[in-house]
Amino acid sequence: MLHRPHPRSWALAAALALALALTLTACGGDTEPADTPDAVQTAANGDEFSDTDVAFATQMIPHHAQALQMVDLTNGRDLDPAVSALAEDVRAAQGPEIEQLVDWLTAWDEPIPETARDHENADSGGGMDDMDMPGMMSAAELDELAALDGAAFERRWLEMMVEHHRGAIEMAEAEQADGRFGPAVELAGAIAEGQTAEVTEMEGLLGSP
Repeated sequence: MLHRPHPRSWALAAALALALALTLTACGGDTEPADTPDAVQTAANGDEFSDTDVAFATQMIPHHAQALQMVDLTNGRDLDPAVSALAEDVRAAQGPEIEQLVDWLTAWDEPIPETARDHENADSGGGMDDMDMPGMMSAAELDELAALDGAAFERRWLEMMVEHHRGAIEMAEAEQADGRFGPAVELAGAIAEGQTAEVTEMEGLLGSP
């Protein structure tokens, strides 16, 4: 005669199966990474970008603008030709890069940050909380630089620009690591490479080992 399991046995088995399923589900959840990459957003023009890309563009604009502000301080000064040439290289590279960054933020419907070169901020170090960015100079440091002359100006300008460039390289490397918008990652690579070369040149002019 076929033995039929007691109804209580069926209920117990079902309860055990449910408990096992819940345990496996919970364990599976524990294997998911705690941090997920920036969500990709799509702009009206089809650009695919993330918050990392937005932060890179938003911060690099005032960072570059301050570098150009420092370049402006070389105007009209009798400087070593190598320093003058370096200042012009910074101007030639970073001006167009600012325009490109502004174009991206505009396409992504993101606000354009104020900078030290905006008329209303001309007497300050910048138009936003720039000191949170690596390599940024304070208004007092820029005033100190502007008051110097001759070799003292050249040396301090080079020292400040080296620090400023290193900050930009740090920001660019962060974009290279986590950015999602291909052209921004590519620009970050160009910034890191170009400014690393300029740091080497400036350290040579300073006589650094």
